[in-house]
Amino acid sequence: MKRLIYNDLLSWKNRADRKPLILLGARQVGKTYILKEFGTNEFSHMVYVNCHKNEFAKSLFRDFSVERIILELERFYEVKIVPGESIVIFDEIQEVQDGLAALKYFCEDMPSLHVAVAGSLLGISLKEDESYPVGKVNTMRMYPMTFTEYLLACGRSQLVDMLNSLDWQSINVFAEVLTDYLRQYYFVGGMPEAVLSYINTGDTSRVREVQNEILDAYMRDISKHSKLKAERIRQLWNSIPAQLARENKKFIFGAIKKSARSAEYEDAIQWLVDAGLIYKVERVSAPSMPLKFYCDYSAFKLFLIDCGLLASMSEASPKDLLLGSNAFVEFKGAFTENYVLQQIKATADTLPFYYSKDNSTMEVDFLCQLQGRIIPIEVKAEVNVKSKSLNNFVNIDFADKHFKALRISMKPYIDQGWMENIPLYAAESYFRNLKT
Repeated sequence: MKRLIYNDLLSWKNRADRKPLILLGARQVGKTYILKEFGTNEFSHMVYVNCHKNEFAKSLFRDFSVERIILELERFYEVKIVPGESIVIFDEIQEVQDGLAALKYFCEDMPSLHVAVAGSLLGISLKEDESYPVGKVNTMRMYPMTFTEYLLACGRSQLVDMLNSLDWQSINVFAEVLTDYLRQYYFVGGMPEAVLSYINTGDTSRVREVQNEILDAYMRDISKHSKLKAERIRQLWNSIPAQLARENKKFIFGAIKKSARSAEYEDAIQWLVDAGLIYKVERVSAPSMPLKFYCDYSAFKLFLIDCGLLASMSEASPKDLLLGSNAFVEFKGAFTENYVLQQIKATADTLPFYYSKDNSTMEVDFLCQLQGRIIPIEVKAEVNVKSKSLNNFVNIDFADKHFKALRISMKPYIDQGWMENIPLYAAESYFRNLKT
């Protein structure tokens, strides 16, 4: 399956100042697949080392002699490693002691050799007993498949070209087709194994089985902690679908259990963020640049890494999502904002904020800081887009800032001067075009 990060890997390969690459991402997003595909297609020789429960890999980094490491790799895999023509890939690098630290010496002693490693976000970021090779590595972040990657996997490259061109007239012609695919994406999501299962079989029960297997794997990771910490992580994780189903999606600790307090669950939130399993969208007190300066850490919303996993956790009926004419309305609280955030995060590689007023229902779903401007974003799950919040925000409360707002809904494209409306299925393409 085609992944758009492949082009970033090509750019890394050809950089004059290239360093060893760390490909980060949550489990099951496709890191191993894309690195092996890249190594096979773009190099004369690829040496792939899976470090998980690999005694050879454990012994490989007993010291930091790059020449010795290369020699042992050549002998073990019976291949000649030639800088400039070969790539060495270490998968699950966090599983071996000093594997990360060794990248510094690859950078310094053999910079012409292409070296790439993959690992879970959590395993690499929390490896306290090992020095991180600061300044000696390049990093990339990989996410679940976006909506256009899903379309590519379905063989609809012409639809992707049309979306990316932002040819709104043509996009409107194919609105019904794109809406059907969006329904599929809400159910299947972007985890590659689930996508492949749906494309190959069309069996929704098998897709749900794959999603549940992924969720079970995440639970096993959580269970490795102390009993109390693991229980709190599970409680918080399991509360997210219900939190997103509320009209006001501000995270409420009391929704986990009546006696819950923020101090009890701060570590649980950070663990899930570090693992790449959730996104934390924080409120800002003012819509001014840089937005981080105005972050209100006491108020935030939590979203899942993938809308398909959200569908599985919510036990949403495949029939309702795939066939129901009111699917976007009935499930709006649980899916629409999560879907939009997923596309923004994967495309613009930025995490937006949101804005709301105390003691008021006024809220702007997302604020994105991109290309030197702040974009207020309202997300609507349906054609009925009546809402005073965005209009008041742009034209009354902060009229002096001359914001150009964005509404993402099921309505076709329209530019109203102070605001653009784009259809939900064009969200990723819009942000990709905005970034370039």
